[in-house]
Amino acid sequence: MTSPLLDALAERGFDTLTDVQQAVTDPALASADLLVSARTGSGKTVGFGLAIAPTLLGEAETLGPPAAPLALIVAPTRELALQVSRELTWLFAKAGGRIATCIGGMDARTERRALERGAHIVVGTPGRLRDHITRGALDLADIRAVVLDEADEMLDLGFREDLEFMLGEAPEDRRTLLFSATVSPAIAELAKTYQRQATRISTLGGERQHADISYQAVQVSGGDGEHAIINLLRFHDAPTAIVFANTRAAVARLTARLANRGFAVVSLSGELSQDERSHALQAMRDGRARVCVATDVAARGIDLPNLDLVIHADLPTNTEGLLHRSGRTGRAGRKGISALIVPDKISKKASRLLKWAKIEAEWTQAPTPEDILAKDEARLLSDPLWTDPVEDEETRIAAGLMEQFTPDQIAVACLRLYRAGLTAPEELNQPPARSAGSAAASFGPSRWISLSVGREQRAEPRWLLPLLCRAGNLEKSQIGKITMQAQETHVELAEAAVQGFLDQIGPSGVVEGEITARLLDSPPADTARARAPKKSRDRDFERPARPAPRTPRAPRTETASEASHDVRAQDQTEAKNPASEPAAPRSKPKPDSGTRDKSARPARASTPKPSKPAYARSKPEGRPDHTPKRPSKPGSAKAFRPARSDEAKPRQSESGQGEKRYRADAPKGAKPFRSDKPQGGEGRPDRSGKPLGSGAKPYQSDKSDPGKSFRKKKADAGKSNRPGKPFARPAGKPLNKGGDAPPRRKK
Repeated sequence: MTSPLLDALAERGFDTLTDVQQAVTDPALASADLLVSARTGSGKTVGFGLAIAPTLLGEAETLGPPAAPLALIVAPTRELALQVSRELTWLFAKAGGRIATCIGGMDARTERRALERGAHIVVGTPGRLRDHITRGALDLADIRAVVLDEADEMLDLGFREDLEFMLGEAPEDRRTLLFSATVSPAIAELAKTYQRQATRISTLGGERQHADISYQAVQVSGGDGEHAIINLLRFHDAPTAIVFANTRAAVARLTARLANRGFAVVSLSGELSQDERSHALQAMRDGRARVCVATDVAARGIDLPNLDLVIHADLPTNTEGLLHRSGRTGRAGRKGISALIVPDKISKKASRLLKWAKIEAEWTQAPTPEDILAKDEARLLSDPLWTDPVEDEETRIAAGLMEQFTPDQIAVACLRLYRAGLTAPEELNQPPARSAGSAAASFGPSRWISLSVGREQRAEPRWLLPLLCRAGNLEKSQIGKITMQAQETHVELAEAAVQGFLDQIGPSGVVEGEITARLLDSPPADTARARAPKKSRDRDFERPARPAPRTPRAPRTETASEASHDVRAQDQTEAKNPASEPAAPRSKPKPDSGTRDKSARPARASTPKPSKPAYARSKPEGRPDHTPKRPSKPGSAKAFRPARSDEAKPRQSESGQGEKRYRADAPKGAKPFRSDKPQGGEGRPDRSGKPLGSGAKPYQSDKSDPGKSFRKKKADAGKSNRPGKPFARPAGKPLNKGGDAPPRRKK
């Protein structure tokens, strides 16, 4: 490590390096590609600055005049890019390094001018860096090192295509350093594609919980989440605190709520412009604001001074998010608190999240107003103002107060003025007690008894519990676990209630009826209900032979009722219509009309129901199917004719002149078209009484001009829609080419 870098670290107060900084500055890895996994707040920014220093400086102590960039640092968010730029600025200041920042939301023309003036290191976000590369403002020809900070977050945000584009534009002999909190399959694939035999460095260790962070799971009732946040901020009174929410809407709501309650609060979310983000972070660093409400993405990688409290208003979606959020505190040896707001409905989800993250959290309740007032009193008494030196002006004012008021009045006034600048605490509802394992673990000292009934006697806890309370004068809270066995039941009782229970049941130990109880010397062994072994699917036996052969079933008799309603079976048709007898004429059958032959029906075991309603019994018993209709008049019925087939002869008319021709355009039931009807004027008598012969001319309206055929007279000009033209069809368009436009008139 060169002397300019050592001097910069000494000025910043670095006595020793962190684990990740020591690992990446190993001289054996000076030219190797690195894949580093380290928790948030472990000094990664200074670490990769020290790692790329030998690549940029070489054997020199300082960097030369700035020209084309030598290193490219890519960060997922604007805030993280600005933070990296600030860290590298002081680290390379004595080495003559110039840093250029290219992030979205800033003026691109100013950034292009900075790139034209030259820079040794370029820091930016993926989208803006790619834009400068495609426009020719950023040249990567001389790049020696590329660093991807928070690479897993950039892939989650959808920057994979931009990263691959920039890595493809950089020279192949560059160094590539990937820093990621977790190495997912996507990160491993990216490293395999764009790194050359990368060295894997991990400083996470087996235990993932940060030693300087105290985790708390704050139980609240359903609607007290925001009230609990206010009480936590008041109770801890941290110099700087951050509240995490999952959505922009939640950030806006919490910011407005805290501002209304008197907190100095700012917000960070994706809907803010870059200027608004910069002003918010600067207010937190200056002390003008003490609370920051932010989303995960907006607060990724930000480093706020004296950040002692992190509140999770909404649970993070995964363990990595929980660790990243909590990593904002507990930095540089300072202690921090990470508090999760856990409503009763999601307590199990919070337990699983902490378990998967390998974090042991303290389950507690939100501070009450009494706790907050007591904390305020302790802070008031320990305030350094009591021991600060007194100035002359203050002595004069104090003497005047002592002359006008008593010491008690002055003390009460000071207390009221002190509390006037504080936010009033919130009253909270009592959250429900944790169920299942947590309640059982806090049952306290206990003894066990054995009841003389078990599963085989159909014993159930739902009726054993009230039985024990009634017989032993116990309360429900004094009874713990109930384990069912085959012949007995083990019940856990609070140690303070055991003697009273034994006195109630007496020396005989009879609880009720035949149920007795006895005190056990030690807790029973954990005898879980034994399950019956699964039967093998493989048969290791032969199926026994049947005692007797099955009796063959008689053939099923086919009855007439199985035939269709419209089409009868062939044998029934032949029985009704023998071939020797001529077919009787019959009309077209009705669908499902008439009754069936009752002689073909099988006999019923019970009395059959009447086949017809009462009003129809006076009619004849029924006639067979396919009988001709009864004629309306005697002798007017026509003989039955079979249906016409393709091979049938042409239909003859009554006059024997061949088949009649029917008009296709005539409605159904129209009379047939007569072929012998006279056509045109043939055979038509004239009004004068003389018939018109075959060669006669048609009627003419204008006798003076026999060459003109009959036409409708032209309408008068006044009655037409166009002058001198005949009427168009009703509701039709005008007879011109203009559509609905008025007709043109000749000038």
